[in-house]
Amino acid sequence: MSGVGPRGCPALLVSAPASGQGKTSVTAALARWHARQGRRVRVFKTGPDFLDPMVLERACGAPVEQLDLWMCGESDVRARLHAAAAEADLILVEGVMGLYDGEPSSADLAMALGLPVLAVIDGAAMAQTFGALATGLARYRGGLRVHGVAANRIGSAHHASLLRESLPPELHWLGALPRSAGIALPERHLGLVAAGELDDLDARLDALADAWSEHAATGLPPAVDFAPAERLPVPRTLAGRRIAVARDAAFCFLYPANLDLLREAGAELCFFSPVAGDALPACDAAWLPGGYPELHLDALSANTRLHADLHAHRDGGKPLLAECGGLLFALERLTDRDGASATMAGLLAGQATMQKRFAALGMQEIELPEGRLRGHSFHYARADIAAEPLAHARNPNGGPTAEAVYRHRAMTASFVHLYFPSNPVAATALFRP
Repeated sequence: MSGVGPRGCPALLVSAPASGQGKTSVTAALARWHARQGRRVRVFKTGPDFLDPMVLERACGAPVEQLDLWMCGESDVRARLHAAAAEADLILVEGVMGLYDGEPSSADLAMALGLPVLAVIDGAAMAQTFGALATGLARYRGGLRVHGVAANRIGSAHHASLLRESLPPELHWLGALPRSAGIALPERHLGLVAAGELDDLDARLDALADAWSEHAATGLPPAVDFAPAERLPVPRTLAGRRIAVARDAAFCFLYPANLDLLREAGAELCFFSPVAGDALPACDAAWLPGGYPELHLDALSANTRLHADLHAHRDGGKPLLAECGGLLFALERLTDRDGASATMAGLLAGQATMQKRFAALGMQEIELPEGRLRGHSFHYARADIAAEPLAHARNPNGGPTAEAVYRHRAMTASFVHLYFPSNPVAATALFRP
């Protein structure tokens, strides 16, 4: 990294007073609108998330990576932004929850990196109070730069003008989106519906960009100088090894940074679809990531060849990582929220039932024999597992979620979604016998 200085690039962190205000819709609209004008747009997501990045990747045409001061580490965050600034005309970072919520919060990230903030406010049931709320967000913490404001769910051009006129002079009006079912992004119990399941996603994104253009401010946001930084080195300990990775509608929660790290470590990745009936490809290690196995009970239950392949793989002492949805598939039985139940792979004695309420949510840190890894937990499943845990994760914010980690031979299974770059040495060791 020596000799490489700061790189400047226009940038915004898109945040809001709370979840559900329209951050993803505005970020997607901005990304698609600028991309259609020929600009190279890179988008990042604050904190752990799989579903928003899938949509935002389609909006901007480039992979969407995570930025989190705790899970990723500040050096990892700075290195990714510095690299993006070398190739982008605009960087957008979608925040998480409300601007000041959590520890670290979106505001903490913005202040650490010098990112100007775009505050998205749902203006559906307000007029001049819009300006009061925007002013409060901007002045709540000294040193945070709220550059501008956008309104979501406006009712008309007149409504937009009322909201715009309510802002103090120092807050720029950046745009608005209407209240319209045609541009809404569909949701289900874990968040947005996965991008691959929406046949009309590109049409929705174009409609978002069209709607944004009606009230958008012209030009680019302020440029930010992104300083260079170095990520933790990745050992070439997986050279010559083939890792089979489940990837389909049931197993779709994959951080691009995790895949990149395995490749950087020398691994060849081979993707397969349990839902489509694929057997386990010839491999040295396997990975069952998270996703929605509860929505594909019949297909997963019927794939008995894969069940047998996974048993032979595990019993042969080959590494297998099962995360969240992968853990659910590894159990003997899974029941969905409507009471439908089906047999699963049976790699771990136990069963799980999907609930209508959260079962666990929060950042997680695990101390494994391979080393300490960070990640997060977010699921609706209650599991009854007979095995003795190898370890329990801890929540850095003192929250109640402390997921158990199970180990059988070289199989590691838990509800935690690991972020491999948090400890490349430990992460790559999970895929070696």
